[in-house]
Amino acid sequence: MAGSVFGQIFKIATWGESHGKGIGVVVDGCPAGLFLNESTVQAYLDRRKPGQTKYSTPRKEDDTVEILSGTFEKRTTGTPISMVVYNKSQRSKDYSEISQIYRPGHADYTFDMKYGFRDYRGGGRSSGRETIGRVAAGAVAAEVLKEFGIEVCAYTKSVCGVTIDENYTESFLNGSIQKLRNDMMESPLYMPDHKASQKAEECLLQRMQEKDSAGGIIECIVSGVPVGLGEPVFEKLDANLAKAVMSIGAVKGVEIGSGFAAAYSSGSLNNDSFYSDNNTVLKKTNNAGGILGGISDGSNIVLRAAIKPTPSIARQQHTVNRDGNDKDIEIKGRHDPVIVPRAVVVVETMVAVSLLDMLMVSMTSRLDLMKKFFWG
Repeated sequence: MAGSVFGQIFKIATWGESHGKGIGVVVDGCPAGLFLNESTVQAYLDRRKPGQTKYSTPRKEDDTVEILSGTFEKRTTGTPISMVVYNKSQRSKDYSEISQIYRPGHADYTFDMKYGFRDYRGGGRSSGRETIGRVAAGAVAAEVLKEFGIEVCAYTKSVCGVTIDENYTESFLNGSIQKLRNDMMESPLYMPDHKASQKAEECLLQRMQEKDSAGGIIECIVSGVPVGLGEPVFEKLDANLAKAVMSIGAVKGVEIGSGFAAAYSSGSLNNDSFYSDNNTVLKKTNNAGGILGGISDGSNIVLRAAIKPTPSIARQQHTVNRDGNDKDIEIKGRHDPVIVPRAVVVVETMVAVSLLDMLMVSMTSRLDLMKKFFWG
């Protein structure tokens, strides 16, 4: 299988299956000298692990990470960082009845057609547990970005059709990312607007009673990004961010800045006017979402990801088996009624991975800066 490696300089390679012995990642290209231990990475993994609320799968996994290489005395050595999380609560028998049946909304059919074989236990490599490796690697990337004053914060913008108050979040675009993070962490859905969170929770409970699921939108804000990240043609910053986020299994759409709303706007409204503040170039608005011509412009990067409803639902659905015969199916097992809350940290860390990689690539864009790096 190709396609398990992401990045040019800061590279990550994820491995493992949902019901295999474990899930892991190898990070290559991390600078030496970064303070890193298991507890740093664990804090990120704890945000995506199952069984924390009634809105997530009851599968109980500690998702405890072990760092196998790449550190010494709690500092990165510049060598590949290998991390693993062992699976401990697999119930593969829950999936025996679907070994020959294609679940609607899953990768069962396409995976089988491509490889002629599939691991039907929880989706195997196509399972959401694959994102453990992404989050572990993204935790490393996020810690490196903090050394440069760059903060990445994702949160739930909408669930079950309930959206947070725009006036509430607008204050954070130019304000305190930490307060936004604190408010988000107090909600079981990671919604910083607690009134919206309560309404969304009521809607989710109704969906659960109906044996159904819900989708939503995750928004990600990146502050402290310098001007100049990204390349103007095929390696655009927004293009690479979109690829990073779209590679997450449940994501069906990505927009940056005003996104699709720009299609209904006009140039006079959508253009961000520049102004000078003590010889610093700033923008009056940020419809571009912090990226112009594929290159960061110094404003906050604002990105949103559309997350589909959980495809594994207990109500009866129609499908076919491997022989092409019509079948009805009621999916058993332990599944999230909504993917969004646990996907928040996945979006956040994939944005961090992509940003750090582009930061490293951009270091070679100017001869004078390269000379300054080596000779001062």
